[in-house]
Amino acid sequence: MLRARDAMDRAYAEPLDVPTLARIAHVSPAHFTRTFRATFGETPHRYLQRRRVERAMFLLRETGLTATDICFKVGFASPGTFSRTFREIVGRSPREYRKQATPVDAPTCFTMAWMRPHR
Repeated sequence: MLRARDAMDRAYAEPLDVPTLARIAHVSPAHFTRTFRATFGETPHRYLQRRRVERAMFLLRETGLTATDICFKVGFASPGTFSRTFREIVGRSPREYRKQATPVDAPTCFTMAWMRPHR
């Protein structure tokens, strides 16, 4: 399970599906999904979405890229899905988040823990 989660952390922007992740973990896709959820408290799909949104939050705060560019850069296939998922996880739209967010001058490990979405 840790290998698969690490793969998602490294390659969050790539198209990753459950069969691919299950092969990394050396289990069947159904067993992988059940075990991943029991171990980490969320489905593999939701974990991957959250990792992508966390990266998008950083890019919205720290760069001048458009939300559409960020959407594709972090691995979402459509701006609509990106915006909807971002709102579900963060509680506001990417545009609202960018307006209210300010660049943080702190170590990355601190900002990742502090700004991690909790939904």
